[in-house]
Amino acid sequence: METLERIKKQIAENPILIYMKGSPKFPSCGFSARAVEALMNCKVPFGYVDILQNPDIRAELPAYANWPTFPQLWVEGELIGGCDIILEMYQQGELQTLLAEVAARHKEEN
Repeated sequence: METLERIKKQIAENPILIYMKGSPKFPSCGFSARAVEALMNCKVPFGYVDILQNPDIRAELPAYANWPTFPQLWVEGELIGGCDIILEMYQQGELQTLLAEVAARHKEEN
C-alpha cells in the first residue's frame, strides 16, 4: 500500500488520531509529550502513529496535511493542529468537549 493510501486509511479508521514522535507511554519529544498528555487527560480512546517508526509517513504527511510539524491531531478526518493548538484548546475546555462528543458518537456506532 502506498504511503498516502496508508495515511488516508489510518485517518479514516481512527476517529481520534495523533501522529507523534514516540508513543503515548514513551513520547520522544517535548511537543508530542505535552500534546499526548492533554489527549490522555480527556479520557477518551485515541489512536496514534509513531512517525519515528514510519519515516515514509513522516516524509509524506506534512504535504498531505499542509502542516509542517508534528505532532498532528486528526479528529474525524479533519486536521485539528499541532501542540500549541491542542494545548490551547485543552486549556479552554474545547478539546475535552470535542473529543467526548466524538468518542460518544463512535461508541454508539460500534
